Amino acid sequence: QVQLVESGGGLVQPGGSLRISCAASGFTLDDYGIGWFRQAPGKEREGVSCISGADGRTFYRDSVKGRFTISRDNAKNTMYLQMNSRKPEDQAVYYCARPTYSRCSYLASEYDYWGQGTQVTVSS
Repeated sequence: QVQLVESGGGLVQPGGSLRISCAASGFTLDDYGIGWFRQAPGKEREGVSCISGADGRTFYRDSVKGRFTISRDNAKNTMYLQMNSRKPEDQAVYYCARPTYSRCSYLASEYDYWGQGTQVTVSS
């Protein structure tokens, strides 16, 4: 049974850092890869970052490049998203998801399993 469980969300001040995690079970991360999405109130879910399974290539949306880092620990079958220099517009519920076709995409429709989400709040 495929499961994705996010953790590590919380309150962070503008300019601060936070790392969120995504623990996967029922499949191997380096076979599929993982994408991170976020959704703010009243907005559509948007792709933030992705790491491909086979070659570990990483992808970032322009607004987070240089601030966010995606990584994985194959031994723990867990993905991480390190978020630095947080901005108010980063506030959202963050989701990890498994791509259906084992390739990175910013389209939510190309992911078949999702975690429950973790809230990240940016506030002073």
